[in-house]
Amino acid sequence: MKSINNNAPVQCRKSITINANREKVWAIMTNIDQWATWQTDIRQPQLNGTLVAGTTFDWKTGGVKIHSTLHTVEPFHQFGWTGKTFGMFAIHNWTITETNGQTLVEVDESMEGFLAWLFKKSFNNNLEKGMQTWLELLKKACE
Repeated sequence: MKSINNNAPVQCRKSITINANREKVWAIMTNIDQWATWQTDIRQPQLNGTLVAGTTFDWKTGGVKIHSTLHTVEPFHQFGWTGKTFGMFAIHNWTITETNGQTLVEVDESMEGFLAWLFKKSFNNNLEKGMQTWLELLKKACE
């Protein structure tokens, strides 16, 4: 798993427990082409190949088009990518762990670049809200 940049101006870590097994959570989380059916902030997600490290995908969130590359695809455990837009660079990681039929989903992300430094406070606030929403929508989709 590629670590987030702990020196980046924008960082967020969150987690949620989902009442579903990790296979179901993994299937929904990694079906990039279907993200927009449950993740209301995402538009036009498209995986450009198969679900393996090195494959790219394109998507829109908050009206911004993002080009991402998968860096980690470890079934039922870790899923992550890097993304670029407007001179900004993000590292986004998901870790899932199942215990007694419940799945803990942990997510962390860092964003860096000129705009991230310039708008550090608002970007951190927006990332925090966006991550919480993503986790809550994933939980709803899985349960």
